[in-house]
Amino acid sequence: MTYDETVNYLYNCAPPFQQVGGAAYKEGLHNTIALDNHLGNPHRKFRTIHVAGTNGKGSCSHTIAAILQSAGYKVGLYTSPHLIDFRERIRVNGKPASKEFVVGFVEKEKGFFEPLQPSFFELTTAMAFTFFAQENVDVAVIEVGLGGRLDCTNIITPDLSIITNISLDHVQFLGNTLEKIAAEKAGIIKEGVPVVIGETTPETITVFQEKAHSVGAPIIFAEEEQKIITATPTADGYTYETTLFGTLHGELGGDYQVKNTNTVLNAVLQLIAAGYNISVENIQAGFATVCSSTGLMGRWQRLQHHPTVVCDAGHNIGGVTEIVRQLNRQNYKSLRIVFGMVNDKEIDEVLAIMPKDATYYFTQASIRRALPAEEMQKKAAKYGLQGGNYPTVKEALQAAQSDASPEDFIFIGGSCFIVADLLQGLQ
Repeated sequence: MTYDETVNYLYNCAPPFQQVGGAAYKEGLHNTIALDNHLGNPHRKFRTIHVAGTNGKGSCSHTIAAILQSAGYKVGLYTSPHLIDFRERIRVNGKPASKEFVVGFVEKEKGFFEPLQPSFFELTTAMAFTFFAQENVDVAVIEVGLGGRLDCTNIITPDLSIITNISLDHVQFLGNTLEKIAAEKAGIIKEGVPVVIGETTPETITVFQEKAHSVGAPIIFAEEEQKIITATPTADGYTYETTLFGTLHGELGGDYQVKNTNTVLNAVLQLIAAGYNISVENIQAGFATVCSSTGLMGRWQRLQHHPTVVCDAGHNIGGVTEIVRQLNRQNYKSLRIVFGMVNDKEIDEVLAIMPKDATYYFTQASIRRALPAEEMQKKAAKYGLQGGNYPTVKEALQAAQSDASPEDFIFIGGSCFIVADLLQGLQ
């Protein structure tokens, strides 16, 4: 098979969550353990850092990977979903797994996994662990796919666990309260392994404390250990004055990165305490080059000036709240928003907080879960959001650019799959 044929085979034999939603979710670790045993337990051949949370886990994972790369470690990075190419999920020192590896893995192992019928994420996790073992990485930063307790990445015993925050998302699997979701994500807390909690709420803090205490895991609440003195937005990111690491120039520009940065700095201190050789210069370099050194995309990513065009993959109520806050403080003549969501998110809650002074270009991503643009337009009208509907992200953006003056601000988002279609189109 060619690489494209192999990826299509993976999508067809084990459709990904991004395409089919809940039908792709398989609860429990039995398939993961069977795959891992068959492959010779590759996850035991390198050190790991485990990152969970509702929002921010991708940014934190990439930033920690960038810092470790700067420190001279050979670093695996496993994240999801991908935006342009499947291989974005599996990287070593920022470089995606080779097409030859993906093809070879599937051809070699499909005789075992076809009868097992693993989920897409179970299969790609096994693929990632195998690749990292083959590449002899020193450490791999592993982002949880969904939840934590029953996520197939949870077979690892990491040097450090990180839980960025908790908000309502994937309630059909994780529970419909913050306490229930926190309990699922707290499932990555391991015996004796330090855990850094980025943000808490009154509903979640006790859940984390009780879980950590029950397994003897040292717990650090980043909110109580502020390492940032000032955070100043710049044209190309953020500048931080910190308590221990001097001045940091962060390449990531979203306002929500301030909280992520404090989480990462607390996490790095725990890694240093665990014996990692990380200098202040490594930390500064990691923050300054996170996108270029790891391939991170879609986080308040500025695509154009005059008019300003920015995309962001935030897609749930927690993430969109931060984006709206940042949109509200931009300077523009008119705000234009290219917007779409998938049909299993909290659409009404999100629409209720979107800016009402914007012109909207409702659209849909090229996946089955996408809410049709016309339906989104009708739902949005109930919340005073006005605009037309467009069948593709490309057409919606073209319409927004055609209408815009150089002083306008165009935002594209609502779903990571809207951003994926956008970036694929730009390529």
